[in-house]
Amino acid sequence: MSEFLHRLPEFFSHHTLLVMLFVVLVLTLVGHEVARLFRGYRELSPAALTLLINRENPLLIDLSSHADYQAGHIPGARYVPMSQFDPEHKDLAKAKALPVAVYCKTGATSAQAAARLVKAGFQRVYWLGGGLAAWKQADLPTSRDK
Repeated sequence: MSEFLHRLPEFFSHHTLLVMLFVVLVLTLVGHEVARLFRGYRELSPAALTLLINRENPLLIDLSSHADYQAGHIPGARYVPMSQFDPEHKDLAKAKALPVAVYCKTGATSAQAAARLVKAGFQRVYWLGGGLAAWKQADLPTSRDK
């Protein structure tokens, strides 16, 4: 181990670019993880969302397109188009103390909605990572509107 530590400065001097790239990569990963911890909402897997639904009955919001919602959605979900999603709306503002879970087809749009909910003062916000696609891939049930 001592020989390794003595040769480390020599390695750094010969591979400066590689060392700098490694440091940038480590700082990026650490920054991403710190940001994830402090963003105010939690990402859930389909199994974790199922557990949340069974234990706490959250307000479940589907932000997919209307056609996608009608084709299949998580049972009990309320459809709200992203263009009309307003965390300050009086009906939604009543649920600030309740758990709120959002999802969309792939998860990208609903992550933005989760951040907006946190910014509006919601305390318990959850986001289905991977969206409805992950839900379906886990072979969990969906409902269809007629």
